[in-house]
Amino acid sequence: MSGGPFFRHTTVQQTSDDIFTKDWGFLPIPKRLQYDPIKPPHFGTTLNIAFGIAGTFTVANLYYCQPLLIQLAASFVSPHRYATGLLVITPLGDLVRRRQLILIIMTLSASLTVGLAVTNSLIVFEALSFLVGVVTVTPQVLLPLAADLAPPERRGTAISVVLSGLLFGILIARVLAGIIAEFRSWRVVYYFAIAAQYLVILGCYFLIPDYPSKNKGMTYWQILGTMAKFSVTEPLLIQTCLINMASMACFSNFWVTLTFLLGEAPYNYSTLVIGLFGVVGMAGVATGPFLGRIVDIFVPWYASLLSIILLSAFQAIQVAAGGIHIAAVVISTFGLDIFRQMLQVSLSTAVFSIQPDATARLNAISVLSVFIGQVMGTSVGTKVFINYGWRAGAALSMGWYGWQLFILLVRGPHCHRFTWFGYEGVAESGPRSSDEESQASNDSNPEYHQRRNIPSTLKEKTRIPPERK
Repeated sequence: MSGGPFFRHTTVQQTSDDIFTKDWGFLPIPKRLQYDPIKPPHFGTTLNIAFGIAGTFTVANLYYCQPLLIQLAASFVSPHRYATGLLVITPLGDLVRRRQLILIIMTLSASLTVGLAVTNSLIVFEALSFLVGVVTVTPQVLLPLAADLAPPERRGTAISVVLSGLLFGILIARVLAGIIAEFRSWRVVYYFAIAAQYLVILGCYFLIPDYPSKNKGMTYWQILGTMAKFSVTEPLLIQTCLINMASMACFSNFWVTLTFLLGEAPYNYSTLVIGLFGVVGMAGVATGPFLGRIVDIFVPWYASLLSIILLSAFQAIQVAAGGIHIAAVVISTFGLDIFRQMLQVSLSTAVFSIQPDATARLNAISVLSVFIGQVMGTSVGTKVFINYGWRAGAALSMGWYGWQLFILLVRGPHCHRFTWFGYEGVAESGPRSSDEESQASNDSNPEYHQRRNIPSTLKEKTRIPPERK
């Protein structure tokens, strides 16, 4: 896994067509948010936090059901279909203007949720669940946009804030759904979701800046074609996807089976108390910006290694005593949320370094692996827990952490872009200077070689030791 925040700002050809004053030709864009090629959008703390909040209350739509499993089972059983949106919508971030894309999909998500709250038909509920899952991909559009807008020295921090918002959404959904369902019908949970989403849409309209589209010469089908190519030709992307898949399997296994663990002996907690366990996870997620700063300073591969080791340590606590004493559950919850986030930030930072004008596509592939891991962790983890008990379910995650460590170690931190296995530049094991980071970005970027007229045979050139520069 390549190191350091290699990402450089994407070069976009500026024309008069890039300056929009209205969304979709009729809705005025606030003047301070209109794109100005002389003064590009400033990605400050306020905008970064806004991105995080938007991610929180959109992704929560997918997770309100977890503390309601028993109540929903009495009415409906229907999972959201998230993967379709990842494949067909998020790649559009590399093709269209992202402000308009975000506002459209958020409006669709909020409007479709109205149907979920009021329908009494199982068929209608299942159809709407599918559509809501498809369009609830706002965080995956915001994440590469944050990477594009943030200055290089703050890219890991920016990514961590958006990811914190996403994880907050997963956890806050459990807390709010648990509290509301304790006193009201499960439908009230979705009424709350509708109101929250429309408020977020209003905030996004007044906060998200307009930004030119990338890859203007490409078609939608070409965008999808390059996604398929990336998924089989990019060693770093494949490595991060395999790690992400297993990491999310562990995360979803923990949280879904936690509902059953705490609902039976020796705990026998109510839906309200189970939902409040999300507060413990929120405390861990709150450390996200600090963890992002660590990734900004150091090599992401080493941050990933540290994260996997510590995740294994906290999971070991759950294996040993998760079904015996509540303290073990609390400690595991806190640690697993902290270092799962650190791992995700380091992996995302590495992936976005591969090709700056393809961040949306690279992110879509990466997040698709996360979704597959979520399905794997939920289904396999639940089956193991029900058939073999809490300790076997926790041990399953330990095996997945071992897999992550193996995949990370087969490809070192400073490999060139198309190196599949091994280690290169091992001596450069610590933080790198800005000059070295810039050179690493150029080494892995074919566009750089085209602009410089460097022959393709030199793309894998030997790195010059620092003392000889």
